[in-house]
Amino acid sequence: MDKNSLVLPESFKKRIYLFNSGQYFDAYHTFGPQKEENDGQEGYRLTVWAPQAQGVSVVSDFTDWNQGEALHPVGSTGVWTAFFKDAQEDDPYKFRVQQAGGRIALKQDPFAFKYEVRPKDASVIRTIPEKQWEDSRWMKQRQKRNIYESPLNIYEVHMSSWRHHENGDWYSISDLQIELIPYAKKLGYTHIQFMPLMEHPLDASWGYQITGFFALSSKYGSVEDFQNFVEEAHRQGLGVLVDWVPSHFNRNDYALAYYDGTPTFEYADRNRADNNRWGTLNFDLGKAQVHSFLISNAMFWLETFHLDGLRVDAVSNMLYLDYDEGEWTPNEEGSNINLQGVDFIKKLNTKVFERHPNVLMIAEESTSWRQVTAPVHEGGLGFNFKWNMGWMNDSLKFFEMDPEVRKHHFNLITFSFMYTFHENFVLALSHDEVVHGKKSLQQKMPGDYYNEMAGLRTLEAYRMTHPGKKLSFMGAEFAQHIEWRFYEQLDWVNLQNTVNQKHLYFIKELNHFYLENKSLWELDHQPSGFELLQADKADETLINFIRWSRDEKEHLIVICNFRPHQHDSLRVGVPYPMTYQEVFNTEMEEYGGSWTHPQADMSAEKVPSGEYYRQEYYIEVILPAMSVLILKAKK
Repeated sequence: MDKNSLVLPESFKKRIYLFNSGQYFDAYHTFGPQKEENDGQEGYRLTVWAPQAQGVSVVSDFTDWNQGEALHPVGSTGVWTAFFKDAQEDDPYKFRVQQAGGRIALKQDPFAFKYEVRPKDASVIRTIPEKQWEDSRWMKQRQKRNIYESPLNIYEVHMSSWRHHENGDWYSISDLQIELIPYAKKLGYTHIQFMPLMEHPLDASWGYQITGFFALSSKYGSVEDFQNFVEEAHRQGLGVLVDWVPSHFNRNDYALAYYDGTPTFEYADRNRADNNRWGTLNFDLGKAQVHSFLISNAMFWLETFHLDGLRVDAVSNMLYLDYDEGEWTPNEEGSNINLQGVDFIKKLNTKVFERHPNVLMIAEESTSWRQVTAPVHEGGLGFNFKWNMGWMNDSLKFFEMDPEVRKHHFNLITFSFMYTFHENFVLALSHDEVVHGKKSLQQKMPGDYYNEMAGLRTLEAYRMTHPGKKLSFMGAEFAQHIEWRFYEQLDWVNLQNTVNQKHLYFIKELNHFYLENKSLWELDHQPSGFELLQADKADETLINFIRWSRDEKEHLIVICNFRPHQHDSLRVGVPYPMTYQEVFNTEMEEYGGSWTHPQADMSAEKVPSGEYYRQEYYIEVILPAMSVLILKAKK
């Protein structure tokens, strides 16, 4: 090892200072393997944070795998570094950490960009490729787009179980680039969202128990593969999002857990550190170095891969000290609020939007915490979208009921209208709702096969017309019959069934209808974009409402029937004395229903004295059983 490795430039020392101050948001350009020239020799510098370690060395192919070669402390900063002239791209290595108590532990590099394919677990020397991106058109359009007033319809994907080859191998990223992108584009989605892609040791965790935060999981492919995937998606007009987990991490000994033998990335208080529900360790969100690590990680994924946003997992776990099971330690004020977590979230969103004002930061937050999507300067957490977990829970509970008893629980379907504009919501029917015995969406629907499918179409159309952006988990588009299984591909064999083929066509037509009608998204988060006409028909179990755009003549009349009983002459209020036409009917035969032709146009008439439809005019319609009917004024 070159002795000159101890002579460090002032810029390096400044970056270490910023890291320890919680203000270095490009830490992956300093820590981990960095290719450089030292005293005329090319090699790699390795740098790691282990503040209480007694010593750190590198064991590898380019050193001794037993004792290794030592890294040197950078003063009293807690950082260790050294230059290795013999290191080569793709060499495996580990840090041999003499921990605070004297124990020797072999640890991964927390900032490595690649790890060995499991069951091996060494870090791998790899730098970030310098890609010449060819998605400038998309990136320029993204800068101009007002996402709040644009369609957002996300297709959620678990990368290794979307589709498998005939021999059982899952699709590579390159395979997905060929098939998944045009599939999602054809079906009318605007974005693909992947469940976590970071390095993780257990498939059953679905990627949410991470060991390598800066590495695309080696089982999926290379950095270049995923960069190419995103580039191609952008060229075809699709955005790409990834699930990100800054709340907790895998507790396997070779990774982040008690890195230097003391609480390093995790809290010192075991009540705060131990995540009993998930068997993981919680990040210490009050520690400056953890801020630098996590915010740098968010920047890494957004910038290295041109991602269009992050869906931030388990936000509630960062907000509350008692969110987990078991004992908990109150904060200094005696409450259950994680004040450090709140400050971190605000800092995260502030820093991300300073650099990338047009990306999506979507909170998976399951409580009634207020102002999740309000800007930080207005007292909010600073996300720009939040999953509407209340809508999801209430709606699925309602739809799982026998239609004849739904009238007794009608508030489940109407309550969301009371709070739908409190946040910028995404209506998500995600992977969590079709796993672990919860049944597939189709299986949740009561009745015989026909009514199951009619109920499923009604749910999907009701969601599409309800205020809020949309997310659907893979397989729902063709009404997969069985639950999602992470170890198997989707049940594509279902598409040999005509009913499933028709449902796939229905979802395609519904998605494109959504894209083509700005009243379904232009005023999505404003009360002026929605007008509830009728929600007091509990006995009939139906509701109707108007979706408005800025062009009032582009409004849609939406009528939802949640019972398998047809209404032959239903009067519905409308705002103008115009002729209305049926523009979408979930009961059309081509979608799997029984209607072969749309009903005739309807002319609005003045509401008779003494009758009340919340509007000056009304029309009379035939409302099919278990359906959603959408009407539009003819120009």
